[in-house]
Amino acid sequence: MSTLDWIFLSATLAFIILYGIFKNRKNTNLDGFFLGNKSLPWYNVGLSVMATQASAITFLSAPGQAFTDGMGFIQFYFGLPLAMVVLSITFIPIFNRLKVFTAYEYLEGRFDGRVRVFTAMLFLLQRGLSTGISIYAPSIILSTIFGWDIFWTNAFMGGTVLTYTLIGGTKAISHTHIQQMIIVTAAMVFAGIMVVQLLPADIGVMDAVKVAGKAGKVNLINLEFNPKEKYNVWSGILAGFFLQLSYFGTDQSQVGRYLTAKNTTQSRLGLLFNGLLKIPMQFGILFIGVLVFVFYQFNTSPLFFNQVETDKLLNSQYANEYRALELEHQANAEIKKVEIYKLHEAIQSEDEVQISLAQEAIQIGEDKFKALKAKVSDLIKKNNPEGDAGDINYIFIRFILDHLPHGFIGLLIAVIFSASMGSVASAYNSLAACTVIDVLKKTKSWNHSESKELMISKLITVFWAIFCIIVAFFANKLGSSMIELVNVLGSWFYGIILGIFLVAFYYKKIGGQAIFYSAVISQVLIILIWKFELVAYLWLNPIGCILVFSFGWVFQQILNLRK
Repeated sequence: MSTLDWIFLSATLAFIILYGIFKNRKNTNLDGFFLGNKSLPWYNVGLSVMATQASAITFLSAPGQAFTDGMGFIQFYFGLPLAMVVLSITFIPIFNRLKVFTAYEYLEGRFDGRVRVFTAMLFLLQRGLSTGISIYAPSIILSTIFGWDIFWTNAFMGGTVLTYTLIGGTKAISHTHIQQMIIVTAAMVFAGIMVVQLLPADIGVMDAVKVAGKAGKVNLINLEFNPKEKYNVWSGILAGFFLQLSYFGTDQSQVGRYLTAKNTTQSRLGLLFNGLLKIPMQFGILFIGVLVFVFYQFNTSPLFFNQVETDKLLNSQYANEYRALELEHQANAEIKKVEIYKLHEAIQSEDEVQISLAQEAIQIGEDKFKALKAKVSDLIKKNNPEGDAGDINYIFIRFILDHLPHGFIGLLIAVIFSASMGSVASAYNSLAACTVIDVLKKTKSWNHSESKELMISKLITVFWAIFCIIVAFFANKLGSSMIELVNVLGSWFYGIILGIFLVAFYYKKIGGQAIFYSAVISQVLIILIWKFELVAYLWLNPIGCILVFSFGWVFQQILNLRK
C-alpha cells in the first residue's frame, strides 16, 4: 500500500472510532451501556441492524462466494422481508412492553429460570463462535498486506473494537454504524464501477453479464425443490425465513439494536427499513464478485489468492513444484482468454453453435484451474499443516490490492475494517449483556451498586473479546467460505431458540420442564442431522423449531399424566 492508502485508512478509522466514543462517553449504568437509554430514531436503528449483520465477512467473503459459485447465494435472503414483517407485528411489541434488557428475560416469566439460562447459553455459544469468525475476516487483510502471523492480526482487530465498545457502549456502536454504512455503500458502488472500468474496452456491463451467464455465474433463481441443495427459492423463502426470524427476533446482537429505539414504532420502522434494503445491498455485493470473475477471464488470475501461503511455498522445499504449477496455470489462462473472446464474439453474433463450443472449452479450462488450485492446497498442507489451504476468502482483497488505484485501496480496506468493527462491537455488547443480565444476575450472591454492575459488565466484555480472539485464531483451519460458515453455525442453534420463543408466545399449555427437556433433545438431534448431512444447513432452522414444538407437546402430555 502507498502513503496515500495509509492516510485514507488511518483517517477513516480514526474518525469512526473517535466519533462513536464522543457521542456516548458518559455511561453511568447498565441502561446506558446496553440500551443507549432507549433514545435512538428509526433510521439509526435500521442502519445499526444492517451494519451488525453486514460484517467484514459480507464484504470479503461474499464476492469470493459469487466468484466461485455464482449469484445463487442471494436466495438465502428471500425470507428476510417476510421475517421483518412478522417481527414488527409480534416480537417487538412484546419486548418493548416488558422493558427488557435482553430477549431471554421474557422466558423466565413464561417458563422458568432454567429455560432462560439454557437459551441464553445457546446464544452465547453461537454468537461467541460467529464473532470469532467475524474477527478473522479483517485479520486476513492485515495478514495479506504485511505477512503478519494471523494470531497477532486477530489480537489487533479484536482489541481495537474492544476499546470503543468499553468506552462508548451500545450508543457509541449505533452512532458509528451510521458512518460505517454510508462509507461502505459509497465505497462498494465505486468498487463496482472500477471493476467495470478495468474490463477490456469493448466489454461493457451487459457484455460482462452475458459472459458470466454463459459461465453459470448468474444463477439467481433455482426453482427445484431439493432439501440437500444449499440454495434454491424454497430454502431461501421457507428455511431462510426461520433463520432470519430467529436471528433478528431472538439473537441479542440484533435485539439489542432495536431495543435502543425511542418506541415501538421506531423499532418497527428500523426493521422494515432493513428488510427493504438488505436484498438489493447483498445483490450488489455478489454482483461485484461476478464482475471480478469476468475480469479474471480476460486477465490472468493468481493461481492461489492467498499470497501469504504462496510466499511461504516459494521459500520452502516445495518451491519448484509450486513454480511448475504456476507455469501450467499461465498456459491454461492464455487458452481460456482465447476461448472467452470467442464466446464474446459468438454472443454478439448470436451463434449458438459457437457459444456451445466456447462454453465447453472454457469449462475444460475451469476444471484444470480447479485441479491446479487443489494441488497448491495440498502443497500448503504439506508445508504448513497449520496454514490456510483455502483461498475463497482472499479473492476480493487480492483483487483490491493488485488492481485498484492507490488511495481507493486504503479507503476500501478501511470500509471492510469498519464493517467488522460494527458487527464485532455489537456482538461484544450483546454477549456481555446476556452474560450479566441472564446468567450472573440470576445468582443469589449478586447484589451490587449501579457503578459496580457497570464495571463488571465491562470486565465481562473483555472476557468475551478474548474468547472471540481465540476462536478467530482457529478459524483459518475451517477452510470454507466465511459467509457460509457463520450461517451454518447459526443454523445449529437458531431453530431451537426460535422454537422456545414461539412456544412461549403462542402455546401456553407447554410448561418450563417440558420445553427444557424438548430443547435439549432437539439440540442434540439437530447436530446429528447436520453431522450426517441429511439436509442442507438452512433446513436445520425449521426442523429445529418443529422438533421443539413436537417434543415439548409430548413431554407435557407425559408430565400431565403423572400428575
